[in-house]
Formats: sequence, structure tokens, C-alpha cells
Amino acid sequence: ERLYNLFLISNITFFISLVIGQPARSKRPKEPGENKIKPVNKKVKPKTPKMKERESADSSLKSQSILTQVMDKGRFQKLAATLSLSAGQSIELRCKGTNVTWNYPSYLDTFKDSRLSIKQLDRYGQLILANATAADTGEYSCWLQLCNGNKCRKDETKMGSTYIFFTDKEELFVPTPSYFEIVYLNPDKPAVIPCRVTTPSAKVTLHREFPAEEIETDGTDIIYDVKKGFVYQHPTSDHKGIVYCKAESQGAPQISIKYHLLYVEVPKGPPSTTIAASSNRAEVGDSIHVICTVLGEPDVDVNFRWQYPGQESERPVIIQNFWRLINRGTGHTTRISKSVLVVEDFEARDAGNYICIAQNLQGETTVATNVELN
Repeated sequence: ERLYNLFLISNITFFISLVIGQPARSKRPKEPGENKIKPVNKKVKPKTPKMKERESADSSLKSQSILTQVMDKGRFQKLAATLSLSAGQSIELRCKGTNVTWNYPSYLDTFKDSRLSIKQLDRYGQLILANATAADTGEYSCWLQLCNGNKCRKDETKMGSTYIFFTDKEELFVPTPSYFEIVYLNPDKPAVIPCRVTTPSAKVTLHREFPAEEIETDGTDIIYDVKKGFVYQHPTSDHKGIVYCKAESQGAPQISIKYHLLYVEVPKGPPSTTIAASSNRAEVGDSIHVICTVLGEPDVDVNFRWQYPGQESERPVIIQNFWRLINRGTGHTTRISKSVLVVEDFEARDAGNYICIAQNLQGETTVATNVELN
């Protein structure tokens, strides 16, 4: 009976400890330092979420997208890296901020398309594109401008960008204003054959016109970027020729425009310039031509300026500028740019030095020649 009473007391004690939430006492003696383990764990746990919150805050500052799409019924949607819409739809984009700058396919500016409307309102910038076409496919982005007086710079922490495909079964390739395009192959930079598609899922292949063959896209030297086209990572003279692209997407394949790939021979640098006069001695009443010639990269523009003896007295002269592409015989292509200064009815005041200043993005070159009066 005594053992039974002890058993009842023990069970009642255990039951009470469960009800009041206290653990039953253990007869096991505690190890030295056992109580110190729990406080250490409590200190470590709060630190982990704080670090994550700090990291997420920093990353949001670096890539805080301010670009949204206005949906039906006044809803807004943050945009992903790409967006697919059907041609014929209209779209409204908004960027939060009081000084917003937009970027969009450049041809909309070239043709001053009335379908595009851009406004700056009190708290956001607005871009509306009505009745979109396949040609509107491209990147749309915005950013805030930080201005101090007349100087402004892009706020890298507050910007947004998306690439919009305006899909059209009749136009798998983004339309271009021409049926033939020149692509320059520079040995020191990638070259792009810009046959972009309106349907991101379309299968696109690259083909050479002569000899007729498909060009292998190995993903290393030649890759396909749906936002750019085919990219030659390391162009060589072997890549020159005429190529085109073919696209297939749930229907008959379509062919792009043709691209003439020209290999560039002339290295980058200030214009390589020469000057020559039709004659270095002239009689009164003669007509004199002074020609300034530049050999340079095919896709680099050259600007010409002249200084001549009758300039201060406002002597009337005729200046004509033009350029053309020439083949150097080894598959290398060069641009020859010329500026011709014509002096009619040569007079004494026209005698002296004729100076040509040729300028490109890399610098300028000055050359001169002398014309004397007989």
C-alpha cells in the first residue's frame, strides 16, 4: 500500500507539471556549463534575419525598378525582363519620379510616329504606344535624372527596363526600312547580324547565299541572341559575304532581308588624310580644285573643315563632300571620304595655303597645300 501511494503521488506531480507548462523535474544532475548553451543560441538566431534584411535592402537599392505597366481596371504590374504582346495592342508604361527619361526603338523618333505619346506628370512619367506593330519590338526603358543646375546624370539605383515582343504571324522578323543592309566586320569587336524576331519561340537559322549553305551556330564563335540577332564574337575575313536569316514558328518559314558582311581593313585612329590641288600654279580666271581625301573605317563618319586665303574677305567658294566604299582586292573594305573645294575665276587674293582639317571620333588630322599665282 505504501508503494502504491508513492506511485500515485509521482503520477499526480507529473500531470500537474504538464498542465502548468513546466517540465517534469529530472533527477539527472546537470553537466557543468549546461545552462550556458541556451542563451548562446538565442543570441545567434536574431542575427541571421537581420543580415538577410540588410542584404535584401542593399540589393533593392541597386536594382530598384520604377517601371510598371498599366493594366485593365487601374491595376499595375511590374515588368519582367521580357514581355510578349500581340501586334495591334496598345500599351501604357509608367515610371515613378518627377524627372524621367525614356528609351525606346529609335525609328519611332525618326518617323515622329504619332502613335507614341510621352508625358511627364507630377509623380511619374508616362509612355503610351497605340496600335503597336511588329516593328515596335525592342527595348523600352526609363530612369530618373539627378540634376544639379544644368548638369544631369542618370540615377543608377532607380531605373527599369523590359524588352517587348509584338508578335505577328505575318511578320516573324522585325521589319526594317531597307531590303539590304551592310554589316561591318571589325577584327577587334563582335559583329551583329540584326535579324531580330517578333516571336521569342521562333526557330532562327543563319544562311550564306553563295555557296548556298546553312551557317552553323556553335554557341561560342557564333551565337544567336533573340534581342540582337546572330553575333560573330571574333569576326575574320572568312566571314565576309552575303547572308540571310530564316525563321519558323507554327507555319511556313520566313526569310529576312539580306546582309552584306564586309571585312574592315583600316585600324581605328585619327583620319588618314591627304590633300592635292588640281594645279599648284594658276592664272587669273582659272578654276582650281583642292581635294582632301581620307581613308578610314567603313562605318565611321568624317567631318571636314577648310581654311583658305580668301576666307576673311568672304570669297565665294564651292565645297562638296561625298564618300564611297572601295574594295582593296583582298576582301578588305575601306571607306574613302572626300571634300572638294572649288575656286572659280582665280584672283590674286586666292593665292596661298589651302588647309583641310579632317575629324572623326578618334581625333583630327590637318593637311595643307599651296597654290601660287602665275
